[in-house]
Amino acid sequence: MIEKTPSVLACVTDQYDCDRIIKTAKRIADDTDCELRVLSVLKPMKNYSNVSDRIEYLYAVSKESGADMTILFDNDAAKAAAQFAKENNVQRIVTGMHDGGDDSFLVMFNRMAPFVPISMVAKNNMVYNMDLCPSYSYS
Repeated sequence: MIEKTPSVLACVTDQYDCDRIIKTAKRIADDTDCELRVLSVLKPMKNYSNVSDRIEYLYAVSKESGADMTILFDNDAAKAAAQFAKENNVQRIVTGMHDGGDDSFLVMFNRMAPFVPISMVAKNNMVYNMDLCPSYSYS
């Protein structure tokens, strides 16, 4: 089922400092009259005890921001996030900074969901936006 309410998606890893992504996404969601959704895609593994405290912390930050946090277990984080974005009417994704690789999460996500604008939050809380531009015909 596809959600009709527009939302802003905070994509987080299992790091404590991803709280800045959730808080920035909350401000964007409030400013654009969207719901806030938080997503973490973890690689399947046998034991999650080494990340459970960090995920629990981010879950608490999500709740404080008025959002549920969804955790998916998948080896392809970009594909899982793109599918989640499609199913949840995501109007913007908010992440950490792009790591520069051609096969990074953001590059792959952008290939699978090219019409979803991206906001990247640096460690110093600076926000960098990649918005859509209209296509122009040069004749």
